[in-house]
Amino acid sequence: MGLIGLIISWLIIGAIIGLLARAVMPGKQAMGLGMTIVLGVVGAVVGGFIGSLFGGDGISGIMNNPWSIGTILLAVVGAIVVMAIYGLATRNRA
Repeated sequence: MGLIGLIISWLIIGAIIGLLARAVMPGKQAMGLGMTIVLGVVGAVVGGFIGSLFGGDGISGIMNNPWSIGTILLAVVGAIVVMAIYGLATRNRA
């Protein structure tokens, strides 16, 4: 897969992970689709880091097999963490 294919794949994965994390998080998240995708991709990396702390494949597991159930669950957990931090950081702006 070339660089363009990898970028498109990460955007699709980020959108899916971001939407799943938004669906699981309680309350209303005031962010658009673009921010959901960005936070989903960042959350996937954070989820990989969290997985590596517990002895998993970590970020290399996300890079090698992004569509496995374990990878998706870790990415959603990471996205929830990132979205919660984003929500706390932007809570008083509005």
